[in-house]
Amino acid sequence: MRYLVVFYSRTGFTKKVAETISNELKCDIEEIFDTKNRRGAKGYILACKDAISKKTTTMKETERNPSVYDVLIIGTPVWAFTMTPAIRTYIIENKRSFNRVAFFCTQGGAGAKKTFKDMQDLCGLKPLAVLELTTKEVVNGRYSQKLKKFIPQLLVKTSG
Repeated sequence: MRYLVVFYSRTGFTKKVAETISNELKCDIEEIFDTKNRRGAKGYILACKDAISKKTTTMKETERNPSVYDVLIIGTPVWAFTMTPAIRTYIIENKRSFNRVAFFCTQGGAGAKKTFKDMQDLCGLKPLAVLELTTKEVVNGRYSQKLKKFIPQLLVKTSG
């Protein structure tokens, strides 16, 4: 099976998880870059406003074609109880090329369930698995147990 981890990360938490998943599966990884400045407090406020409004954004062009992968593992931070504009844009632009999907997110406190529902609705595909992590779990490196449950779901459901 061919896997691709696709993610957006503003602060590095989601990136850390994406790299861990990619290393576990020994698979390709693609970071999504939003061309809008979302740094600092002002950038974060704008980011949340854009997420609430379900806005898309402009991104740097991606390098990998999702259609050549059996499973896309899509990761996002939770902003205002939903996915980031960068991930929303990526899904809208590429969903016709998705074969199967799985989702993961990082969050300060809450919003993962709604985020996953929004991602599923936008993709039009039910995820093979979902993984929700708090930033505290990522900072402390205490997500290996959750990861150990997430990875096998991808392997079992895609075999055969």
